[in-house]
Amino acid sequence: MSKFSPSVALGLMLGKLRGAPSILWRLEGRFKGVVFEGSTEFLGRPIISLDPGARIVVGDGFRAYSATRANPLACFQPCVLRALVPGAEITIAKNVGMSGTVLCAGSSIKIGEGTIFGSGAMVFDNDFHVTEGEWGWSNTVSVCGQIAKPITIGRGVFVGARAIILKGVTIGDRAIVGAGAVVTKDVPAQHIVVGNPGKNFPAGKQ
Repeated sequence: MSKFSPSVALGLMLGKLRGAPSILWRLEGRFKGVVFEGSTEFLGRPIISLDPGARIVVGDGFRAYSATRANPLACFQPCVLRALVPGAEITIAKNVGMSGTVLCAGSSIKIGEGTIFGSGAMVFDNDFHVTEGEWGWSNTVSVCGQIAKPITIGRGVFVGARAIILKGVTIGDRAIVGAGAVVTKDVPAQHIVVGNPGKNFPAGKQ
């Protein structure tokens, strides 16, 4: 007799079906220029784009969950990997996982081994817009590279759901970014950052 209820068994079966197109999303990424250095798992279709001359490198064991039911909190958006301008680079080390996470690079975003991102986390190394004229805003993509500052996220970092990491930030190994935090300054290794704007505390002393 099965140890699963009918509803649980159905959920497991549907979960496997959601994972079946993973090879298609990997092929799409390769077609667009992504370098995969090992195995990957895609649940749901991500959004991936590279400007000519940009680069995205994905390490072994990468997991990107975009399907609504792929995360206990649900994913309200797909994973997004965008290298916006020539020379922009996203580098993802091995065993990184993300759910409905957005990475947009105008310069460089580097993510260390074993780091995971909660549902809806966002990482931007640029502001996307600059003032233009008296009251206008320029939304030319080329501007992104001019105003970008590299982001480095260390190894074994946990980035909570809906957290936002902004340009120029370095996050040390084994740091924790609390859910909903807006990170504008560096976070030392083994520290916790919470709030808006984010404030750092040594792990275990928050």
